[in-house]
Amino acid sequence: MFKRLLTHSLLGASVIGTALSLRTNDYDLNSVGVIRLMRSAVAVVDVALLYKQKLYYKDWDKNDPEYKAQKSKVHTLAAERLLELICTNKGVYIKVGQHIGALDYLLPKEFVQTMKVLHSNAPQNPVEDLFKVIKQDLNVNSEDMFEHFEKEPLGTASLAQVHKATLKTGEIVAVKVQHPYVKGNSRVDMKTMEVAVKVLALIFPDFKVQWLVDESKKNLPIELDFLNEGRNAEKVAAQFDKYQWLRVPKIYWELSSPRVLVMEYLEGGQVNDLKYIQNNNIDPLTISNRLGQLYSEMIFNTGFVHSDPHPGNILVRKDPKHDVEIILLDHGLYANLTDKFRFNYSKLWLSILNVDRDSMQKYSENLGIKGNLYGLFACMVTGRPWETVVRGVNKVKYTKEEKDTLQNNTSLVLPHISDVLEQVDRQMLLILKTNDLIRGIESTLRTQNRMTAFWVMSKCCLQSSYSEEKSKRTTRTARLAIILREKWEIFKLNIYYLYLSLINFGLVAAFRELL
Repeated sequence: MFKRLLTHSLLGASVIGTALSLRTNDYDLNSVGVIRLMRSAVAVVDVALLYKQKLYYKDWDKNDPEYKAQKSKVHTLAAERLLELICTNKGVYIKVGQHIGALDYLLPKEFVQTMKVLHSNAPQNPVEDLFKVIKQDLNVNSEDMFEHFEKEPLGTASLAQVHKATLKTGEIVAVKVQHPYVKGNSRVDMKTMEVAVKVLALIFPDFKVQWLVDESKKNLPIELDFLNEGRNAEKVAAQFDKYQWLRVPKIYWELSSPRVLVMEYLEGGQVNDLKYIQNNNIDPLTISNRLGQLYSEMIFNTGFVHSDPHPGNILVRKDPKHDVEIILLDHGLYANLTDKFRFNYSKLWLSILNVDRDSMQKYSENLGIKGNLYGLFACMVTGRPWETVVRGVNKVKYTKEEKDTLQNNTSLVLPHISDVLEQVDRQMLLILKTNDLIRGIESTLRTQNRMTAFWVMSKCCLQSSYSEEKSKRTTRTARLAIILREKWEIFKLNIYYLYLSLINFGLVAAFRELL
């Protein structure tokens, strides 16, 4: 009797859950959790069988060129199968796929390259679906709200898409609308992704990315609240209002909701659009210097860090006075760093710049890294090989040979990279992602060898570490002594980087860089 009651209760709950999921997502069968789960299970089993039948059916000589070619072929087929699943289920799946596309140092290049398409070509919804979301959230018809609404999106991401529109007042705005299926499916999708990651870990023993699932589960509810994104935009605009060159879109609060964000439309070219930059006579060094200044202050001084600086979220343009402006978009995900973390991370960077191995180990341990993994951690933080770290990352120019060394050695240290990511302070995960994205932009702009990057970052590190020391002093005399020490250290730093720039670039280029 009890078993029958339990069985009927579970069946009833499943039916009710399915009905609610359908109703929430406008009766789209693709939104049903069971269907999405089954589709995911089939894809994962397909991938597992693919490896068993095409690669693991015999013992290979791992150095055999035939094995390497077959392994690459199977990786590509598996990645394409997963991409098909991601594009069908959409939403959270695309978010995780985008993460995979950024894990160059963790996954086979075939997976990374296949998933990179999701950074710029995420599936989009027809505007009629978006109008339904606007109606549900704001209780207003789109024709009563907009004079004109462009059907082609300005951009499509994993959770939303953005369209240019004109309000009835004549103001031109950007309208960000959440994909209608995302919120209703997010919880089931995250559970499914967790299982899929565990299965992939069986296929790739070095694939320890439970941290990725944990971070996604923590960050997803935050990113799904567009009102929180609006608050973040206003907060960062206020924090950096001293910079006339930084533009953050104004929010139209009366027209916004948790799934709809209406904001000022700001036009510019993507930060990696070299043709736009050249045609508009924009100096790449100025772009990199300003981005470096902005992110150094965020990470080391304010602790409020925009954590999704991929090229689509950073635009550049010239203002009417011909000064270069940076436009910062998509404020859904920010890292809130504690004072303790900022102090230890600042000290770590100063120890790396000073090639102080004992301090590197000490402050790496303070950030969660155990034993000799501190060397690998320093390489991950700087994006440079250990040979360069011990010679001085601010003294050795980045070269193609160095890039090849990093890529060739990645597979050898893959298990240890996973260990680092499992151990490290959780705040560090978004910072590593941010560092990688900024380095990618600098690589595209060909500005990765500029001295200004280390000069600005070193000053911010000093300010952060001395700020922590000042907070511990109780007398005015003690605080004044700390302030004087800080000023002296920054003065020495300025002289040192001017000297390095003179050696590396000559007099004119040095002053162009540092001033």
